[in-house]
Amino acid sequence: MKKYLLIGSLSVVLMAAGCNSSSDDDASGSGDESGGSQSLTLWHIETGESEKALEDAVSRFEEDNEGVSVELVQQENDPYKSKLSVAMGGGAPPDVFHSWGGGWLEKFVDSGQVMDLTEEIDTENYLEAAISPATFDEKVYGAPLAMDVVPVWYNSEMFEELGLEAPQTYEELLEVVETLESNDIIPFSLANQSKWPGAFYLMYFAERYGGEELFNEAFNREGRTFDDEAYVKAGERIQELVEMNAFPEGMNGMNFDTGQSRQLLYSEKAGMEVMGNWMLGTTRDDMPEFEEKLDFFMFPSIKGGDGESNHVVGGVSPVFSVSESSEEKELAAALVNELTSKETAEQLANNDGALSAVEGVEYEDEYVQRINDVLEEADYLQTFYDQTLPPELAEVHLDTTQALFGMSITPEEAAAEMEAAAEEILAEQDEEMEEE
Repeated sequence: MKKYLLIGSLSVVLMAAGCNSSSDDDASGSGDESGGSQSLTLWHIETGESEKALEDAVSRFEEDNEGVSVELVQQENDPYKSKLSVAMGGGAPPDVFHSWGGGWLEKFVDSGQVMDLTEEIDTENYLEAAISPATFDEKVYGAPLAMDVVPVWYNSEMFEELGLEAPQTYEELLEVVETLESNDIIPFSLANQSKWPGAFYLMYFAERYGGEELFNEAFNREGRTFDDEAYVKAGERIQELVEMNAFPEGMNGMNFDTGQSRQLLYSEKAGMEVMGNWMLGTTRDDMPEFEEKLDFFMFPSIKGGDGESNHVVGGVSPVFSVSESSEEKELAAALVNELTSKETAEQLANNDGALSAVEGVEYEDEYVQRINDVLEEADYLQTFYDQTLPPELAEVHLDTTQALFGMSITPEEAAAEMEAAAEEILAEQDEEMEEE
């Protein structure tokens, strides 16, 4: 990676892959000394081969630590943030928990709820751009396992049958949309009930128009703002696609976690989906036979815009952190090291298509290596807004973007609402930092 966006104290972050429902156990992070045993609880949102990699890491950890048991609690992706916030606020969080770093993790750090891991992990084991999301005031509060990029996935067999090629420009992409729609195929599959899948479009369009410094300027209040013309144009492009019937009917009510968008691809009712590289591992888990049809291209450039097609949207996930209230903090930190070890990272990369945040990983899977090449050749990485922004502002971003897809707000109104919220929320944040 040639150039990464580092934003204030929040830095780089990521969004995560979807997962299935989990146990409802609200296990706390307290150690159980009864019978000479010790126990830890790990909350995560992984599924399929990714979950298997965590299970294997835990098995190795338990073998190396006699008398220690680890309870893995798989949480559903969308409600996970709220559930962890409740557990943190109630004083009963897990010992180790999944995060994406950035503003979401920082709020727990600021309230003294996350253990400082600076002396517990070796930062040299991780890519610099991957460890930075969990680094605040030069202290490390989490260790990363994988990174993500967001390409446009498509059915290569369908494209070939219709005489289509992977588009290099946005104008060519519109021609693909028109061809698919005219053949009664949904151009883009999208399940946007949880809002973040649609946000990929807003981030890409805004970067393609405004260039790599747009978000940085708006977030740091130095130059352009969230009501800049580039954000208005991004909203216009989203609604242009909606008017072209480029998305499924009722997309804002469709659930990503239950696979509604993927099923449209698998059944060949849709031709493309803008989604993270976890799509490969999920497809292998859901419908492995579809992999031979699955290909990807990067979101194209727009004529007259400042962004480039080798500028990618992406981030870091999972990042594992330790609760400050854990009664077994040193043991939990050791678990984090195992969860983010080279062995775990290689298993995740080669079995689930994940891009490693760990140094020195060798990719056996040619498909995964190809995706990793995209990240290495990128000139710029735009981090996920909803993980970089303070949580309250991230919600405004997600709400207004979903409303754009629902045609219930104009691009100008969406940009103005976002900027008004940014003025208030970021100003309050600056005041708090000055007081500290």
